[in-house]
Formats: sequence, C-alpha cells, structure tokens
Amino acid sequence: MRLVDWLDKGASLGADAPCLTMDGRSLSYAEVQALTHRVARGLNTSGILPGQHVAILSGNDPIAFACVFAISRAAAVWCPINPRNEAAENAYVLDNFDCSALIFHSKFADLVDELRSQLPKLTLLVCVDAEQPFAPSLDKWLNGIDGAPFTAAPVSDLAMLPGTGGTTGHPKGVMLTNRNLEAMTALTLMGYPFEGRPVYLAMAPLTHAAGVLAFPIMAHGGEVVIMPHPDIGEFLTLASRHHATHSFLPPTLIYMLLDHPALPATDLSAMQCFWYGAAPISPARLEEAIGKLGPVMAQLFGQTEAPMMISMMAPKDHLNPDGSVARHRLSSAGKPGPLVRVAIVGEDGGELPQGERGEIVVRGSLVMDGYYKNAEATTEATLNGWHRTGDIGYVDADNFLFIVDRAKDMIITGGFNVYSAEVEAALLAHPAVQDGAVFGLPDDKWGERVCAVVQLRAGQKADPQDIIASVKAAIGSVKAPKELEIWADLPRSKVGKVLKREIRALRLANNL
Repeated sequence: MRLVDWLDKGASLGADAPCLTMDGRSLSYAEVQALTHRVARGLNTSGILPGQHVAILSGNDPIAFACVFAISRAAAVWCPINPRNEAAENAYVLDNFDCSALIFHSKFADLVDELRSQLPKLTLLVCVDAEQPFAPSLDKWLNGIDGAPFTAAPVSDLAMLPGTGGTTGHPKGVMLTNRNLEAMTALTLMGYPFEGRPVYLAMAPLTHAAGVLAFPIMAHGGEVVIMPHPDIGEFLTLASRHHATHSFLPPTLIYMLLDHPALPATDLSAMQCFWYGAAPISPARLEEAIGKLGPVMAQLFGQTEAPMMISMMAPKDHLNPDGSVARHRLSSAGKPGPLVRVAIVGEDGGELPQGERGEIVVRGSLVMDGYYKNAEATTEATLNGWHRTGDIGYVDADNFLFIVDRAKDMIITGGFNVYSAEVEAALLAHPAVQDGAVFGLPDDKWGERVCAVVQLRAGQKADPQDIIASVKAAIGSVKAPKELEIWADLPRSKVGKVLKREIRALRLANNL
C-alpha cells in the first residue's frame, strides 16, 4: 500500500461519502481523489519527478491535507513542515531535506517570502488558498491541468520525510517508507476498535499524529473532521455534532478537556477510541478520563522513527475483567504490537530478563529506513539490528510495557536512580496540579537533587511544601522533590509537550 492507496481504498467503499470536513463543508472521497489527480499531474508538469521531495507548510486545512495524497500519487516524497517552528529551523529543513517544491498556506506567505531567497533548491512554490506576488494560487496553478487519472511509478519506497522533534540541535530527517506506514496502519486497525464508518475528529496538528492516524480511518471509508485551531469548547461541540468515533489528544489537552465546564452536558456516546500519547499521562487523571468519557481511552507509544504503534493499550486493557478500572496498569504503555519485536537491553547491549529496567529497543517493519543523509546518526540509533528508542522501561509478567523515563532525563541522587516520569506522575496525582516537570540540578551533597516546577489547575491554590509532602507519601522521600516552584504557565513545544530542558535551563540560570 502506497500512502495514496488509503484514500483510494476509502473511495472504493463509497465515493460520495464525506472524506475531509471543515467549518461545515465536506469534500467527498471522489472530490478529494479528483483533486489529487490534478495536483499530481501538475507536479509532474512542473518538473517534479518521482522521488523528489515536496514540502507542505500549513496549519490544519483540508486542501493542504489532500495535497499529501497528491504528492504520493506523483510518486514524490511528502515533507511535513511544522508551521510552529522558528523560521531558521524551517529553512534548515527545507534545504537539508532537499525539497524541490513547497505548497504553503497564505498564513505563512510572509515567512515563505522571507525564506525563498535562501532556498535555491526550491523550483516550485504554490499557495493553497490565495495568489501571492511570488507564487500562484493552487487554483491558478491547476488552470488548464488535465483532470484525467494520473499516477506516477515510484522510484523507491520512501513516502515521508518528517523531522525529529528534539529540543537540541538540528532536526534529523526520518526516512519513513510506505512499508513503515502500512505497518503502522495495520497495527492501528488490529489493535483498536473500529465499528461501522468511523468519524475522526482532528484537533491536533495534521503534520504530526493527527495526520497519520487519518490513514486507518480512510481504510474504513471514514470521515476526517478537521479543526483549524485548537479549542476545547469547539472540540466538544464538533464531537457531539458529528458523532465522532475516534480522536487523538496529548495529555495536556486531555487535562483541559476534563476540566471544561461543557463536558458534562456533551454527548460523546459515539466515541469508540480516544487515543492519547506523545507524553506521559497522569494515572490519576487517566482514571478520571475513563470515568468522565467512558471506557474509550486508548494509549499509543511510538516515535517519529517508529511511528505511533510500538506498543498499544486498547480501551479494554484499561479495565479488569469485572469492568473496574485496572489501576495497576494505568501507568503502562500497553503491549508491544503484534508486528513488532520489543526488548529491554542493558548498558552492554545484552537483553535483560523480564522486569528489569533498561533501554527499550524495537525492530520490525515499523522502523524507519534511517536518517536522511546522516549515516552517523543512523548508526548511533542502531544496536545489533534493533532501533534504540532512548527510553528506559521494563516489561511485566503480563507483557505490558512500562516506560519509566527518557534515558537522558534520569536523575542520579545520592547513588539512587530517580526516574522523573515517576515523580511527575506523583505530582499530577495532587488535586491542584495541572501539569509539571521534574529534573535534576547539580548538588554538592547528593550529586544531583530532584527539583520540580508545576502549573496549577484553574482556580486552584496550593502550598509547595504540601505538594512535596504528597509526593513523599506516595513514592518516598528519596524520589520527592527537594524544591518545587509554582509557575503560572509552563513553556511547551509546538505539539504541546512541556519543555523540561528549557525549564531546567531557566532554573539552573537562576541558581548561578
């Protein structure tokens, strides 16, 4: 299956069914197909050959997302550009990833105009929605383009070239093949509930998880309802109006959803699968979500290099056989998928026995082909044929994977290993805490001391020492923060993750 085959599969199940919907207007599968044929032929006519790289710079937009499938139909490679990145980072990605064409939304026209003189490799610029002085609109560019079916023959299996989302250094280009995306989609379809024709509500960026999770929806001929801007109130309105069956949100937005005053009156009875992932979730708030949203919560764990489905926890896995919440499992990342192998390895690279903590490694068709033009980084991420995730975890007797921390976030204090994710989970169990970050700072006595910064839930007040005491009661004094600050807000990445490194740098600077 090529990436465009998911669209064509959905069309075969009902060409007139709604495919992409936004602001009350739907494009049918037939309409999206027709657009992709024209855009693919337009790329070919403009000299974009199979195997060349085509970038898309846009917020959530149905026409821009349709162009993803057109790129595949043209046998080119999709490079998703995060619109929230800094200009210099996007310029680096466009140049280093050898992009020949850029399809962009008019909201980013000024940015493109600023960057284009630095990007001589770009031979084609097209604006999705409005003509620019330096680029035609999509409609004008397609004027005179034959609408007959067009599909180019691929020169390789490379389908997608996203950048890593690290907080230091330049992004690395992750070479994802059609085989990788097929494995991801197959795992999704195997591991989670899909009854009837699904309706997927996409509030998260289509450049990230929200985009690739549309592929299994299309495999069932489902509808993708796109939100142009993140808004929890509007999310609830649309979920009820469209009888949404599937959605994905990172934990931070789930916490906001649970606290929203409109939630109790919102009809979410059609929901089958509410995915969460991209960052650790508080077990206490996950249990709250199951109580408020129903037994629909579904975890996924992956990374750009092995997208989405290294391990999966279906809604049923959150419950005991008697229907009660399986509290002992809520901090798990689920079971390794049936199409991947997962192992835990020690510092010497040897596999560790069940229950022991070490680095999580994975192999299978889900794993990338490597980093683009970066053999050294590819080698560093590979260990005896396994892909190194950089996460520390263990597998229990029931084959559930538990992630205890990122390897680089582990704190060694007084000779003890403290996993920041475990401390963060204890912090978020406090009723006043909305979100937080735990990190180590240099300490003359302990080597490192455990520190924390938290953000409180709206309208809540709390004393830092009371929060620390609650953590001590839950996991012991060694792991509890030695100091804790309350901030009005926390710095976050483009996809909503708390930027722990930035918080630590600010705290470290204040201590000097």
